[in-house]
Amino acid sequence: MNVVSLVGRPNTGKSALFNRIARKRVAIVFDQPGVTRDRVTREVDLAGRKIMLVDTGGIAFDRHVTHDPLDEETRSQAALAVEDSAVCVIVVDSREGVTPLDMEVIKRVRESGVPCMIAANKCDTADDDWRAHEFERFGLPVYPTSAEHGRGVEALVQQVVAKLPPVNAEEEAAKRPLRVAIVGRPNAGKSSYVNRLLNAPRVIVSEIAGTTRDAVEVPFTIGSGPEARRYMLVDTAGMKPHTKMSKTSVDNFSLFRAEQAIEEADVVILVMDPVMGPTLQDKRIAGKILDAHRACVVMMNKWDLAQEQGITETKATEALRTMMPFLNFAPVVYCSNKSGYNIKRTIDAIDRAAASAGERLPTGMLNNAITKATKKTLSPMIKGKRLKIYYGLQVSTNPQTVRLFVNDPKLVTPAYLSYIEKNIRARFGLEGAPLRIFLKARSRGEKGGADKPAS
Repeated sequence: MNVVSLVGRPNTGKSALFNRIARKRVAIVFDQPGVTRDRVTREVDLAGRKIMLVDTGGIAFDRHVTHDPLDEETRSQAALAVEDSAVCVIVVDSREGVTPLDMEVIKRVRESGVPCMIAANKCDTADDDWRAHEFERFGLPVYPTSAEHGRGVEALVQQVVAKLPPVNAEEEAAKRPLRVAIVGRPNAGKSSYVNRLLNAPRVIVSEIAGTTRDAVEVPFTIGSGPEARRYMLVDTAGMKPHTKMSKTSVDNFSLFRAEQAIEEADVVILVMDPVMGPTLQDKRIAGKILDAHRACVVMMNKWDLAQEQGITETKATEALRTMMPFLNFAPVVYCSNKSGYNIKRTIDAIDRAAASAGERLPTGMLNNAITKATKKTLSPMIKGKRLKIYYGLQVSTNPQTVRLFVNDPKLVTPAYLSYIEKNIRARFGLEGAPLRIFLKARSRGEKGGADKPAS
């Protein structure tokens, strides 16, 4: 996802412009320099293009401007935002004209090589537009705007979109239906779930285990028009333990199709029976989801029956996490196909998992999270040496994959790697998305080294 950053000296109206573009009050707006320190981000839709909009703190090169001891950190955050940006909007105060700080900010942004433009803010009426002309001397496109009244913001947004890189294959893929594979043991309620979502008997439901044999694809849409959310539900056959499978080709084919559905899915729903509790077969199926590196949502079906037996969400969750600690990233939804309880929440969980699996982790933000984690807790000493993480880089999405460049991959411990993963998840969320971390040996003065899986 492309990043669009708003930068400038303190108190030019960046946060107000951020809120106006985001169409929601996200950033704090206050008539005092230095209110915004860290970056405020929000995913927004600009003329059909999804972007990550970033509001930065005012860049002050003189602490007397804001009297803020964190000015250095604020500048660092703004610099990282510029580094990660596809387009940078420099916000200036047209009423005050060109200031030395404006000149310094424009100089530094231009040196970054990022496409940029100037938003001459506080041009509340057409009679104020003449003030914007003063900024044209820098040779950049200048757009008179008023964040307070919304004037000129649409024209600015159109130019931002025009400067974005061409739509890539991932963005095009976002238009296709989200493939959701529904897997689990026989009679867990997979087909009933599909029928409940569609409010129609689209697939056959029976008490007889093994009713579903092939993977049945069912289109499902919420809403209409450009805002419609489209899904392809894939109802699979119940996955039996090998010891209970018959020797017929039907059983083998059903298992193959279920495994194939997992590999081809964007999100996998693992349907479980909380009354029976997590079984060894549930664990095996979860292992297949993990091996395929698919986003996952755990659906505890038949929750009405579980409650009748005194089972609580706390107890069920503890049993699940104990049996399948490797699936801790997956959200758990307790629901009932029969009553419809929490069925809508499963769709929300699917959407969040899909978004997490495809989320871009800007390099600056990723390394900021890693640096904070390593400063807070040092890695353990191994034979007198300590792991050093030089920097991290997201190398792919779906699945989320991060490469860490380190002094020696052999110095990592599973516990410390888990700690780093938790901090990355704390920064970006990634609910429902697996996160793969690879280590690559690299000294500060040399290149090369082979990737080593961290798991």
